[in-house]
Amino acid sequence: MKTRTNTIAGSLKISNEVVIKIAELAAMEVTGVSVKGGHLDTQDNALLVANRLINPIKATLKGESAEIDVSVIVIAGYKAVKVAESIQQSVKTAVQNMTGIAVSKVNVRISGVRLPPAADKSSDFFAEDTEII
Repeated sequence: MKTRTNTIAGSLKISNEVVIKIAELAAMEVTGVSVKGGHLDTQDNALLVANRLINPIKATLKGESAEIDVSVIVIAGYKAVKVAESIQQSVKTAVQNMTGIAVSKVNVRISGVRLPPAADKSSDFFAEDTEII
């Protein structure tokens, strides 16, 4: 998907990879989404095809709008439906604001649930008076 816009100064092309990266960054900002190594943590990340990771995000251009599919793992303790709705809103807003491409759909697939990162006493996650059991 390459979107081309003609302007007074010339033309503007937005590649599929740019839309995917914007969507990934927007999804990673949502609380409750598991992130690993600076990328979305999904079960699909374990799959290698021709030495390339399978991307958990797909974007397709349909007419004048984009349809984006996102696959994520939710951290245990967060409501999957709320996380998915937040991802939809965050991705749609980010892609539309940064590219000017209308987003018709953001399909979210919850591919799993992961336990929260291991808590240790030195982490800022806990207040000083919190007791770890």
